[in-house]
Amino acid sequence: MPPRVDKLSQQVRSWNFIMNIWIIVSSAVAVVLVSILVFRLHAFLTLLLAGMLVAVLATGEPITRFTEFQVSGGQMSSVDASAILKMSPSSRLGQAFGETAGKIGILIALASVVGGCLLESRAASVIVDRMLKLVGPKRAPEAMAVSAFVLAIPVFFDTVFYLMVPLARSLREKVGANYVLFILAILAGGSIAHSLVPPTPGPLLVAGIIGVDVGTMMIAGLSIGFVSSILSLFAARVINHFVDVPLRSIEETQGDSAGPVRTDEENAMPMPSLLASLLPIGIPVVLIAMGSIVSYLLKSGRIESSVATDVLGSLGDKNIALGIAVVFAFSLLRNCPARIRATLVGRSLASAGNIILITSAGGAFGAMLRQAGIEEAVGDLAGGVPGLMILPVAFLVTAAIRTLQGSATVAMITAAGVLQGLAQADSLPFHPVYLAMAIGAGSKPISWMTDSAFWIITRMSGMTESEGLKTISPMSTALGFSALTVTMIFAAIYPAV
Repeated sequence: MPPRVDKLSQQVRSWNFIMNIWIIVSSAVAVVLVSILVFRLHAFLTLLLAGMLVAVLATGEPITRFTEFQVSGGQMSSVDASAILKMSPSSRLGQAFGETAGKIGILIALASVVGGCLLESRAASVIVDRMLKLVGPKRAPEAMAVSAFVLAIPVFFDTVFYLMVPLARSLREKVGANYVLFILAILAGGSIAHSLVPPTPGPLLVAGIIGVDVGTMMIAGLSIGFVSSILSLFAARVINHFVDVPLRSIEETQGDSAGPVRTDEENAMPMPSLLASLLPIGIPVVLIAMGSIVSYLLKSGRIESSVATDVLGSLGDKNIALGIAVVFAFSLLRNCPARIRATLVGRSLASAGNIILITSAGGAFGAMLRQAGIEEAVGDLAGGVPGLMILPVAFLVTAAIRTLQGSATVAMITAAGVLQGLAQADSLPFHPVYLAMAIGAGSKPISWMTDSAFWIITRMSGMTESEGLKTISPMSTALGFSALTVTMIFAAIYPAV
């Protein structure tokens, strides 16, 4: 066969392979959307089903090409490649599920315990109250945004909103206006941290799929998320100017995460100090950041290994850092009634179990997409996308999935699995953490009827559905675009983290 004809034949086979991959990806995404939107299937079962579909469809040439690519790149031994080829689709899915659970299970469980201690001891309320007293009523929106941002690092956003919405109602009664602004300020802080800062499950799993160090992800998420939250407050003020929501009388129901209702006698117990309240949040952030810095300095050859670096590296391990945070969080339990203290850890771990199952299933789904050859397909797609424009592509892919099916975490997991090939591309002109940030930003637009948080916010604030669409939906869009803009600016100014 002439060389030119042989080359053309290879290109046709490669094109057919890429097309087959996108058919597999499209089928999997369709399964996710239909399962959630039409059949209202739980996210765990949905992601597991989608992962199984990809695993079955990837049998044969896709998995063979994947293992050959991994072996040639030195990322997998020939023995491991041979073992994978002998495994059934369900075995490959189960193995990937277990690997993901091993990476994130302990971290999410410990973070859930820390969050439970902060809430039940009223340490979270101490942080919010002190912030409001520090800045005064005129800067109450900023204080609420910062407080929500800090609390959403170890505590899930739904719980943060349950905690802070009574404060928004109280401020509205005192000021007589700006109720929408106070509600959206909580959204500006808590929602963006939920998608950008580990150990929240979404960004934690995206970091693992993309291949970004958790410490690097945390530093980038804190920096980009904090700036994005402040910028988003401008959008909140604009929306507040055009939309007025009255303070309606609503039934003050509490979610499961709120824990048992306190008696008047229990409410009279002393509150923890501000320092004690902040330590369970600040300690793991500092330790993980220090561990990442030491690791970077060691790899770059700027410092040599020693006992001190080994100790700092161990303390900076994400599981150890959160374990130390739990110790500090337990010191808050003296401010909890005995009956609440007795069940706190059990309730926190029960809540964490649901999240671990979802994120592990999402990790398995992403691994099956990778084995199907998504890296090669996305690398081919991104070949014609110049520089920073890769970030808007990642943003739009995630935003489309988020808007259709509602869950920010599911959108991030699905998009990270589809886009993970971009992180491996040699042509990527910036650190992969910015790709992870763009995916997190894309998980914000658009919060509407399909989003459980939309109903939580409207129900707890007393908004009608129409008012929610006029306020929450545009605010979530502003959050996403502000985070994307800040991410692109950071990537342009400081591409190498």
